[in-house]
Parts: sequence; C-alpha cells; structure tokens
Amino acid sequence: QVQLVESGGGLVQPGGSLRLSCAASGIIFSTNVMGWYRRAPGKQRELVASISTGSNTNYADSVKGRFTISRDNAKNTVYLQMNSLRPEDTAVYYCNALSQRFSGYVPLHSWGQGTQVTVSS
Repeated sequence: QVQLVESGGGLVQPGGSLRLSCAASGIIFSTNVMGWYRRAPGKQRELVASISTGSNTNYADSVKGRFTISRDNAKNTVYLQMNSLRPEDTAVYYCNALSQRFSGYVPLHSWGQGTQVTVSS
C-alpha cells in the first residue's frame, strides 16, 4: 500500500522560508518522478515542482527562483525548500509520484494528508 506523508508546514511571515518533506513508502521510490502540488483555498490543486529520477527539476512560473525540489533516494524522501514566501503561497502542499502524459504530468497515487503552509504577517 502506497503511503505519502508530508510534513514541515507551518505559519511563516512573508519573506520567510520553510522546508517541506514527503516520506514515501510502498513504491520503488528511486524509479519514480516525484512532484509537489499545492491547493490554495478556492482553487484547484496545481503542480508546483517536479524532479525526475535523474534529479532534473521543473517549476511552475509562480515559484521559479524561490522554491527548490530535491530528493534523497536512500530515505525515500522528496523535499521542497521554499524561500521568499509570499501570502499567495498559502496552501496545503502535497507530494505524489508522477506519470507523464501527452498533456503533462498526472499524479499516480491517492493523496496523503498534506501539510498546511500559511504565509501571513
């Protein structure tokens, strides 16, 4: 059974930083593209960062230059370092393994509980 457990969220002031972690089990982690999604209040879930099995990364324009995704295959964990946080980054953040379709990446598994990130002064 696949489990995705996100952690590291919290309340931070604008301009601050957080590091999210996602521990995966039940999958062969090293063979999976991994991604971080977020869902802001009243909005659809969006993919903000992805990392390939070879550690190539891609980012949504809204987070490019501020967020960094990384992975540790020995720990079956994917990270999201978030710097220069803005109020519009407020959302629940989720990770998932990804499958590439013609239209782009799609999530492979059921969602974990996510971790809440709130950026506010």
